[in-house]
Amino acid sequence: MFFAQPCFAIKIGLQTEVNRTYIGASTKAEIIDCHTNKLIYTMDKMKGYEFKPYKSYIAIKVDGKFCKINSNKIVIKPEPNGFVSVKRKWYRGHFMLVNNGAGLIVINDVPIEKYLQGVVPSEMPSSWEHDAHKAQAIAARSYALANLGKRGKYGYDLKDTPEDQAYGGASAETVNTNNAVSETEGIVLIYDGKIIPAFYSASAGGRTRSSGQVWTKELAWLRSVPSFDDGIKKNGHGVGMSQYGANNLAKKGYNAYQILKYFYVNTKFAKINSEYYK
Repeated sequence: MFFAQPCFAIKIGLQTEVNRTYIGASTKAEIIDCHTNKLIYTMDKMKGYEFKPYKSYIAIKVDGKFCKINSNKIVIKPEPNGFVSVKRKWYRGHFMLVNNGAGLIVINDVPIEKYLQGVVPSEMPSSWEHDAHKAQAIAARSYALANLGKRGKYGYDLKDTPEDQAYGGASAETVNTNNAVSETEGIVLIYDGKIIPAFYSASAGGRTRSSGQVWTKELAWLRSVPSFDDGIKKNGHGVGMSQYGANNLAKKGYNAYQILKYFYVNTKFAKINSEYYK
């Protein structure tokens, strides 16, 4: 089955309503007014800049002095293959800064596969089994696409924390986990024709829990099953895939698809239409 929907990029909130932020780029980077699409300023490469809200606008510190930007929403766009630095990490994609009246919101606008490259090693040790990484990539992709717009009131889709999914940007990437993402490119889990939010946790303490045991609603594709993580203290809600369990199953010879079918019952696999996915 193929899904034809425009989901080539995702917006990740890195900072929400802060009173200042520090941003740099590995290349020269353009600051563009989102309202007029006009170039405002060009940032020097490998130089940090301080931004802060100023009334209903945004201010940038240049040569020791703050200068007002006549906009409440800007994009920071590095050169091709450039990276942007925020919170002492490097990220792919573009950045949006928004003054919503309560502070600055810092958003990473990034292609979904590049986002996943920063999620998989942040959610699962890079030394674990390759098929566990592949299972994690598919589960994380499904969760992300099923939750587009979840944090819409802030102008982004998901947070960069385990409250949604841990995301460490390009700084977190490894060769092994990047390969797991590329080898499963576009693949998602579906139930009844819809992408599922494939919940997962570090460990379930011997047995996963059904959704109804944790939340109010029973979901047909989430059932309580042995989690194959015996001896590991329960860590997380215990619903869906146990990450320790996935790694142990991979050690036993299960492939990523068998692991996912075990934890998410009655589901199928689909691939996003590449015309919209890139």
